[in-house]
Amino acid sequence: MVSPTLHTYFRGRIYGAEKVPQQGPLVVVSNHASDIDPVLVANCVRRPVAFMAKQELFEIPVLATLIRWYGAYPVNRGSADRSAIRSALASAQAGWALGLFLEGTRTPDGRIYDPKLGAALIASKLAAPLLPICLWGTENILIQDKKLPRSAPITIRVGEILPPPVAGDRAQLAAVTQSCADTINALHALGR
Repeated sequence: MVSPTLHTYFRGRIYGAEKVPQQGPLVVVSNHASDIDPVLVANCVRRPVAFMAKQELFEIPVLATLIRWYGAYPVNRGSADRSAIRSALASAQAGWALGLFLEGTRTPDGRIYDPKLGAALIASKLAAPLLPICLWGTENILIQDKKLPRSAPITIRVGEILPPPVAGDRAQLAAVTQSCADTINALHALGR
């Protein structure tokens, strides 16, 4: 359902999907500009992806059930949420790739301005590589006061795999995080 909609209604393009490892631990990091981004990332990765989702989404009964089915687990934003990290590690041990938005929230233009260390921290705990993915154009799909998504063009670019940082080395966590952000922003600058 997602792939035909992506390629027809949104005139989607995916570049680099062959770079995605189909087995083993993996932390997928992406920019975030729309509520539909997790579905698009999971579609191009072509393996189950468990995403961190803000705690507030789990307070909406029907939505909470749906996002749990798709592997989402809650995170209390703005704090070091140890239960979210435990959930991420459990999902990875169950064979899921982990999906995290590098800034932790949506940005109006899809660029990353203030990347958080959480993805690198989880990658270090799992000794899992990081895979940067850039979503271009998704900020134009869901417009406030509109009931249906707009048919806006979307481009998804998969970057090169980055090795996991050394556990416990904050400087390396910061360097890997910035490398992911720089990669995603460079891919975003390529445009359509």
